[in-house]
Amino acid sequence: MSTPRRFLPSVSSLLALEAVERLGTAIAAAEELSLTHSAVSRQLKVLEEQLGVQMFFREGKSLAMTPAGIAYARSVRGYLRNLSQASLQLKARGPKSAVNIATPPAFGAYWLTPRLKRFQDRAPDILINQYTRLAPFDFFQENMDAAIRSGAQDWGNVHSLALSRDRVIPACAPGFAPTLPFPAEALRDQPLLHLETRPGGWEEWFHAQSVETAQLRGMMFDQVTTMARAAAAGMGVALLPDFVAAHEFETGALVPAHDGYSETDGAYSLVWPKTQAPSPPLARLIDWLRSERMAES
Repeated sequence: MSTPRRFLPSVSSLLALEAVERLGTAIAAAEELSLTHSAVSRQLKVLEEQLGVQMFFREGKSLAMTPAGIAYARSVRGYLRNLSQASLQLKARGPKSAVNIATPPAFGAYWLTPRLKRFQDRAPDILINQYTRLAPFDFFQENMDAAIRSGAQDWGNVHSLALSRDRVIPACAPGFAPTLPFPAEALRDQPLLHLETRPGGWEEWFHAQSVETAQLRGMMFDQVTTMARAAAAGMGVALLPDFVAAHEFETGALVPAHDGYSETDGAYSLVWPKTQAPSPPLARLIDWLRSERMAES
């Protein structure tokens, strides 16, 4: 449904409104936008007249926003952010097609990115843009074509393609203890590093080893790469996913603190909305990832 043009303010007016609400004064907004104070004031007056709603209280040269103006400015901020991102993406990709993927940072860095070179060699006309997301999101609220999610497959209203089983292994610095690796029971007495996005990870690991545990305390991290660095510095034992551990073992920064990987109940999967067919570039990526998964299994 098209919107009547008379209801669509100019971008310059919206920029002035957003800047005044964020910075607090028209003078500060004018300085940021490289405009005169009077130019910003005119933009705001045109905006009020166009929409027919008072958005400012004026007393002499001072300016204060009404509740309606504040609410509208905060809505406009999201629109301007999306417009800026869309413009930047178009400028970056040029004539090529693009696929926007939301991915957990470690999985994107250690699993997905090393494989994408093979896809680029096969499809040089497609760019894969990666955006870090740690929590689920609404596809309708963000400009994402697909996402990588982990854990139990109960995401709802999406198609999914399993990419990798979730396997973990305890890891520590090479000089962390005189004798490595530890028996499972001995790990209970070591300083254990915990990952915020994997609550209860250590408890589940000990349960899989048939080792009873009480309260497992230790340092908390919100990023697995930061936790791996802490383990490499000798601060404790980290429970790492296999794609991170393999890299750390190869570089020699970490070594296994216990023999062998353990599978969890989860998996990493590519998901995309059921409500619309994937774009041709996304469909090509899905087909390629499916063939890669078959080749690696």
